[in-house]
Amino acid sequence: MSAEATNPATAGATAAPAARWRARIDLRRLGRAALLGPASRDRLPDAIGHVAEAHRAHHPDADLEPLRRAWVLAESSHRGQMRKSGEPYITHPLAVTLILAELGAETTTLTASLLHDTVEDTEVTLDQVGEEFGAEVRFLVDGVTKLEKVDYGAAAEPETFRKMLVATGNDVRVMSIKLADRLHNMRTLGVMRPEKQERIAKITRDFLIPLAERLGVQALKTELEDLVFAILHPEEYEHTRELIVDNASRADDPLAEVADEVRGVLREADIQAEVVIRPRHFVSVHRVARKRGRLRGADFGRLLVLVGEDADCYGVLGELHTCLTPVVSEFKDFIAVPKFNLYQSLHTAVARGDGQVVEVLIRTHQMHKVAEAGVVALGNPYVGPLEEQSALDGERVDPTRPGWLSRLLDWQKAAPDTDTFWSTLREDLAQDREITVFRPDGGTLGLPEGATCVDAAYAQYGEDAHACLGARVNGRLATLSTVLKDGDTVQLLMGQDPASEPSREWLEHAHTPAARIAIQRWLTTHPSPSPEDARADAASGAENPGIVAEASQAVTDALRPRTGAPRPDTGAFRPDRGGSRPGGRGGRVDADGAWTVLDGEPGAGGRSGAGAVGRSGSGADGDAAGRVGEGAVGRGTADADTDAYGRSPASDAQSAAASDSLSAAASDSAASALSTVSSPSSSDYPGAANALVDQPGATVRLAGCCTPVPPDEVTGFAVRGGVVTVHRTGCAAVARMKGLGRTEVGVHWGDTSECRVTLFAESFGRPHLLADLTEAIALEGAEIVSATVEPPSQQRVRHTYTLQLPDATHLPALMRAMRNVPGVYDVSRAQTPGA
Repeated sequence: MSAEATNPATAGATAAPAARWRARIDLRRLGRAALLGPASRDRLPDAIGHVAEAHRAHHPDADLEPLRRAWVLAESSHRGQMRKSGEPYITHPLAVTLILAELGAETTTLTASLLHDTVEDTEVTLDQVGEEFGAEVRFLVDGVTKLEKVDYGAAAEPETFRKMLVATGNDVRVMSIKLADRLHNMRTLGVMRPEKQERIAKITRDFLIPLAERLGVQALKTELEDLVFAILHPEEYEHTRELIVDNASRADDPLAEVADEVRGVLREADIQAEVVIRPRHFVSVHRVARKRGRLRGADFGRLLVLVGEDADCYGVLGELHTCLTPVVSEFKDFIAVPKFNLYQSLHTAVARGDGQVVEVLIRTHQMHKVAEAGVVALGNPYVGPLEEQSALDGERVDPTRPGWLSRLLDWQKAAPDTDTFWSTLREDLAQDREITVFRPDGGTLGLPEGATCVDAAYAQYGEDAHACLGARVNGRLATLSTVLKDGDTVQLLMGQDPASEPSREWLEHAHTPAARIAIQRWLTTHPSPSPEDARADAASGAENPGIVAEASQAVTDALRPRTGAPRPDTGAFRPDRGGSRPGGRGGRVDADGAWTVLDGEPGAGGRSGAGAVGRSGSGADGDAAGRVGEGAVGRGTADADTDAYGRSPASDAQSAAASDSLSAAASDSAASALSTVSSPSSSDYPGAANALVDQPGATVRLAGCCTPVPPDEVTGFAVRGGVVTVHRTGCAAVARMKGLGRTEVGVHWGDTSECRVTLFAESFGRPHLLADLTEAIALEGAEIVSATVEPPSQQRVRHTYTLQLPDATHLPALMRAMRNVPGVYDVSRAQTPGA
C-alpha cells in the first residue's frame, strides 16, 4: 500500500495542489527508472532532470557536474534498498533534493541533499564524501546524519538534535536539508503505525516547525503544519477541509472582486504590480475560524501585491489607503523593521461595502522569495567557499538576525543532561515572537517576548550577570523583574565583585533558557546555608564593615574642612578614634559633623532594620539632634505629623537646646554651611515661608515624607497646635489622610528662594565616593544640613542628604551633578511609601 493511501493528510487530496501530486508521481517513476541502468558519464541522468530544471530556474549558470556525480554515488549506494511504502529508497533523497531546488538552494546544498542518507544507511563513509565532494559537502552530510541508538540508547534522538543544532550554528544549510527531509517523510508517513505517526508528528510540531519558522522557510513550515494537523487532529482537519471545499464551490469570490479593484487602482496610478490571491493553508483557516467564528469568503485567503522596488511597496500602500477603505489597526510595516526570521512585507487590510475585510500583503519579488524560502533563498550565506575541513571548526557569522541561533547554541552548552536539553529546547522554540532591546553603547539584544531585565543581563554578560545589581529601562531605574518591551533601552548596572551571587528569586523572573540554566547551576553548586548558619553570619556582621567605615570617614572628612571645627566626642563610633563597632552598621553625620551609628539597639535610640534612622545621645528618648532625613531610606519612618527633619512638635525644645550648644561650638564657616533648628514657626522650617496656606495665622510646615519644594503641586492638612503640614499631591500620606476624612487646606507657593530638600543617592561602594559627592553638592551652591549612609548591601550603598538650596530652580541641576559622580547610578527626591 502506498504511503499516501493511509495518510490522513492525504484524505483531502481534492484540496491539495494538483502539481504537488504530479511531482510526487514523477519522483516515484524517476526513482524506479534510475535503477534500470547507469547513465552515461557525458550527460546528465534523466532521473535528476527535474532537479536540474528547477535548479537552473534559480541559478542559470550553475555547474551541474557535482549533482551528476552525487547522483551516481547515491543511486549506486542505495541500490536494492526499499522504503516501507515499497518504493526504491533513492526516491527519497531525490525528492528531498527537488524540494530544495524549487526553493532556490545552491549547488552545494543540493549535492549534500542527494548524499544525506548515504553515510547513515550505506557503506559510504564521511571521508569518502569529503575526498570526492569537498569539506563543505562533508560537513553538511555529517550534520544531518543521525547518531546510532546502539551508542546513545534513548538519548540518541535528543543528542542527534543537539549535534544538528551545533552544526547549524556553523552552517544553516544543515537545517535546510533536515527540514526538506522531514517534509518528504511526513508526506509518506501513512505507511507507519498510528502510534509512530503520532510520535513523529509531535516531534515535528514541537521542534522542526518552530525551526522552520525561525529560519523563515514558510513554504516548508506551512505544509508541515498541515500534515501534523491532519495526524494529530483528524476531525478538526476534516472539518476545515470541508469549509475550504464549500468556499471553493461558491459562485461569488470577494477576493477576486477586490483583486480586480486593486489592479485597476494601481493601473491608474501607473504602478507596475502583480496582484495574486494567496489561499490560506489548512492550519491558517482553522486559526481564523477559531478567532472569528463564522467564516466569510474573504477569510479564506489574502491578496499578495508584488512590485519591483522597495519604494513601490509604499506607493501601493498609499494608493490603496487613498482609493479604498483601510482598516488602520491591521497595518504593519515589516520592511522598515523586518522580523527576526528575515521576513519583510507591508501588511494592511481594506474593508468592502458588505463589511468583509480583505488582508493585503505588499512586497517586492525578492522579499517574496525570501519570505517563502528564508535562509534557503540566501544561497550560500557565507563569504567564500571553504576548501578545508579545519575552516569549519571556527564559528561563522549567523545569517539570521538578530542571532537567536547563537543564543540557542550558548545555552545548550550549559544544559547539564539530555533531558534538560530536550525539555528546554521545546520551551525555547515555543517562544515564537522576539523583541529587540537597545543598549546604551548602541548595540542590541534579541530576546523572546516576555523577557525581563534578568534575561537581558545573562544575554549580554553570560554568567558574569551574577554581579548584576539593577537596571535602567528607558532611563528610569527598574527592578530586574521588569518585563521588557520591543524597542526599550536597557542599561544594566553591574557590580565589580567577582564573587557576586545571583538571587534565588531571579529564577521566578528568568524567561530564557540561558538565564535559568546559569542561575540554577550556581544555586546547585552553592546550596543555601542552614538557618543556624544564617543567624551566625548575621551575628558576626556578615556585611562588609570596611565600606561603611570608609564611607563614614569620607563624610566626616568632607564636612570637617567646611565647618572648621573639631568634632565633639559624642560617645558614638568614630572611625578616627579606632573604637570598636559592630560590623555591618550604617551611620550618619549630623550638623556637628559627628558620626551616629545606626545599629537598632535600644541604647542607641535607633530602630532595627535597614530603614532605621539613628539618634545621637543615649537613653530611650535620644532626641537631642532629632531624626535626620525624614526616615532616611524611604521606608515610612516619618508620618504626616513630622516636620522636614522628621521631628514631632514635642521634641522642639530639646532640639533648640541641642542646636544652640552645637552653634556655640562651631566656627563661623560651620554656621554658614550647616543650618540649626529652633522652636517651630514658619521661619524655623526652611522653605516653609515659601508656602502660603488658605488658613490665616497657621504655622506652615513642610512634610518630611515627601519634602515638597517649588514648583511641586502641593496640598495641606491641619495638625495639632494650629500647624498646617504641606505635602506633594502625589505623596502616599495624602491618600492616607483623605482616607481618614481629614480636610485639605489649599496651598500655593510664594517666593521660590531658600528651600530645603532631602535627596537619596544610590551608588556602588568605592573609595572617596562620599568626598566626591559632597564636593559636587558644594560646587552647586547647596549646603549640607545632614547626611546619612546605610550599611552596604550587594555592593550598593544608599545615602540620604538634607540640603539647603538658595533657589528651588537649582534642584534639577544639583541632581544631575550628583548623578554624574562616578559610581552613582540614581538620585531621587525623598518619597516614603506612607504608613
